[in-house]
Amino acid sequence: MATDMPVGLDIGAMSVRGVETGRGRDGFVISHFGQVPLAHGVVRAGVIQDQPMVTAALKKLWSQAKFKTKEVVLGVSNPQVVVREMSVTNLPPRELKRSLPFQVRDSLPLPVERSLLDFYPLEDPGDHKTVRGLLIAAPKDAVLTAVRVAEKAGLLVTKVDLASFALVRAAARLDSYAEALVDIGAQSTTVVVHVDGEPRIVRTVPRGGAEITESIANRFGVSVDEAEALKCRIGLQLHEGPEVAELIRDSLRPLINEIRSSFTYLSSGSQSTDVRRVSLSGGGANLAGLAEMLRVQLEMEVILADPVMRLHRPGRGRHDQMDRVRSSAAVSIGLSLGAAA
Repeated sequence: MATDMPVGLDIGAMSVRGVETGRGRDGFVISHFGQVPLAHGVVRAGVIQDQPMVTAALKKLWSQAKFKTKEVVLGVSNPQVVVREMSVTNLPPRELKRSLPFQVRDSLPLPVERSLLDFYPLEDPGDHKTVRGLLIAAPKDAVLTAVRVAEKAGLLVTKVDLASFALVRAAARLDSYAEALVDIGAQSTTVVVHVDGEPRIVRTVPRGGAEITESIANRFGVSVDEAEALKCRIGLQLHEGPEVAELIRDSLRPLINEIRSSFTYLSSGSQSTDVRRVSLSGGGANLAGLAEMLRVQLEMEVILADPVMRLHRPGRGRHDQMDRVRSSAAVSIGLSLGAAA
């Protein structure tokens, strides 16, 4: 029998998603999962704009998914989140956490008093004077708002985790290649480059699928829902609708340029890293023809991420349903798996 862990909770722009994993005899399994849609504008750029609506959606999610626990690990994804490689004074964990605001004050675009700070070491500090790692700074108000909304839904937030780290935990292929995990959401895209599970760069680009949908709606004078349906049906397939496909291609170019610039920055740094593979997740990953376009534009291997690769699949039923949404569930899976660490 599986031992259940906290639910990985991802509050996105289009829906709230939760995954509950358990530790069974043969490894981790998905015990429950669910997804409830959100109205347009309820969450914008990673910030909850309508707290009662999200609270209601979370209550509905727990009612429908039948999670066994109300404990959650909450994912944080926001274009204002800063993840920056730097070296800090080597101190014991508690002392390091207290000293971070003073050590990194001049390295952040946001005032430290308005930020939640953490540090992820990239090396064994040993007895060195400094340790190299990733500084993480998230806007405090946005995170605390999400925590309050979850609590109003009767949930207990046991941990707040960076969505990009959860993505690595669930979907990273552990080999010698530098891999880019690209999670395309409705309003933002997360780019994480890692080598064998160790992050090298993390970016949140304020571009996503909703931008494409709005372009279609404006160009062809249709509703947002009709534009979304056109996008999903046609994608980049010229034979299905050349005008729509060309518009989508043009709308994708700024996002592809952002992804390419991330790789260029990484290859020119002090620890030069050349990305060899791109792994796609998020709702936008299923856009017809996207993987092929990226393969040509970036001149490298492009695959769809498999966020259930580290989970045991004992049979049919819930797992067959999970297959239909697993690209968008990558972050939730990683959050839940992180609760076991």
